[in-house]
Amino acid sequence: MTPPEPWSPSRRRLLATTLTMTCAAGAGGALALALPGRARAAASRRALFHLTPRSGWACDAQRPYYLGGELHLPHLQAEQVAGPGGWRLATSSDEVVFTDRGDIIPLEGDFPAWSGSAVVDTHDTAGFGAGAVIALVTRLPGNDMTHQAQYLHWSTDGGRTFSRLSEPVIPNTDALSARTPEEIDNARWFRDPKILRDEARNRWVCVIGRARYLSFYVSTDLRHWSWTSNFDYLTPGSGNGFLGGMECPDLFEMTADDGTSAWVLGASMDGWEHGSLGTYAYWVGSWDGERFVTDNLVPQWLDHGFDWYAAVTWPSPDEPLTVRHAIGWLNNWKYAARHVPTMDTDSYNGQYSVVRELRMRHEPGGWYSLVSRPVSALRARLPRVLEYEDLVLDDSAAVLPWSGQAYDLELDIDWDGATNVGVCVARSADGRRHTNVGVCDGQVYVDRGPSELPGVPFAPYTRAHAPIDPQSRHVYLRILVDRGSVEVFVNGGHTVLSNQLYLEEGDTGLSLYADGGTATFSSMTLRTAWPMRAVRANANGDPS
Repeated sequence: MTPPEPWSPSRRRLLATTLTMTCAAGAGGALALALPGRARAAASRRALFHLTPRSGWACDAQRPYYLGGELHLPHLQAEQVAGPGGWRLATSSDEVVFTDRGDIIPLEGDFPAWSGSAVVDTHDTAGFGAGAVIALVTRLPGNDMTHQAQYLHWSTDGGRTFSRLSEPVIPNTDALSARTPEEIDNARWFRDPKILRDEARNRWVCVIGRARYLSFYVSTDLRHWSWTSNFDYLTPGSGNGFLGGMECPDLFEMTADDGTSAWVLGASMDGWEHGSLGTYAYWVGSWDGERFVTDNLVPQWLDHGFDWYAAVTWPSPDEPLTVRHAIGWLNNWKYAARHVPTMDTDSYNGQYSVVRELRMRHEPGGWYSLVSRPVSALRARLPRVLEYEDLVLDDSAAVLPWSGQAYDLELDIDWDGATNVGVCVARSADGRRHTNVGVCDGQVYVDRGPSELPGVPFAPYTRAHAPIDPQSRHVYLRILVDRGSVEVFVNGGHTVLSNQLYLEEGDTGLSLYADGGTATFSSMTLRTAWPMRAVRANANGDPS
């Protein structure tokens, strides 16, 4: 059959709205939406609506906090790639566009600052004044991996500069007594303190990442801490396998869509070599003030891609009980520390995901899960809209009228006999370079293999996938492409797959495909903030 024209002037809608924001580049380039008039060099690979460092190396984001109507997002940054560094601050009024505010906890020679978290001490429990910002940070005296410990830092100027106590408030006692190889390995993991307020018990809670478990501590003043328990998902007989060290832990209470309140414990874990995932794992259960308990020790995952690690979450300022926000590091330690293409073009390595909104959903089977979607403000920052006519393909492909590397695409796909359906993003003119986002054989997948660059392969981490109902013949996809990444939200965000990409200048195309049968592509909307070059397409989908 002859597919209908995928684009027509009557359906195209270009908003005349012009963005008036100021790029953060003038403030050091923490980042974000670059206007055409302020475009970087043509060879730039810098993301256009994601947070990226001005230069050097960036990795873990620290759990942010709100002050003065702005989100304050500390993050790890160093001028040398994968080297010891400190905390740098970016602020945002909408969690899309960020402004770089400079170093707040700088590098101190052989006393590096690693991950941690900060809170606003509203009631002056620590004695530094009401409203002081208190941070617990993992530091390594002498760069000694076996002596990681948690140090208290405080700020009385809104989190712009910090002082610290000279001795750790949570010392690594395991490092002093470790004798066996297993004990030494466990002592090397004593990091990433996550602090939160337990209002029901009028005290603070701290969760620390360990090699094989998570440790809980409690305090009334943020200075003196007592251990209460460990959470070990490796219960004998559980059959869930070892998934690597537990980093960047998280603990919070949330109200689900059925009104039920539950606690969530999360951690970033490297399970790739064990046949599992390597992003943000989480468990839903209860917290009694001393220990976390769950009915299912097998974790769920917030992302099924290769690049959403060291994630942090925080309560929404408008709906703190039912909505949390989250951001992750779009990278993977399997290849993070190498020399990447953005170092040559833009002098940096590392970027962050878009901020997500998380909600808890009661599933038909009686269990609870977290669903994700991009923060609502993103659409307002991508005001140019292109709508496509519905398109039917029968064992064929069609090139859409589009040229660009930064956009937000939404569409529905329905199929009957087709065995493989999807969208081809970041497509070169000859079709050789591309990344496929599709559904096949009971899986939704992102295959970035054809987008690899010589010298910086992703293999064997090329095809990310997640299960989808094999009986379903419909999928809704929201695909964010931004020069160096692709983030795919499936069926309202129950499944997400986030992956790095290294795009060449000509990787600007977009196409659809249906193999082995018929598929209908409908409700196709593309949003961007940059001028769109819409070319006509003939009946075969080829540009003309």
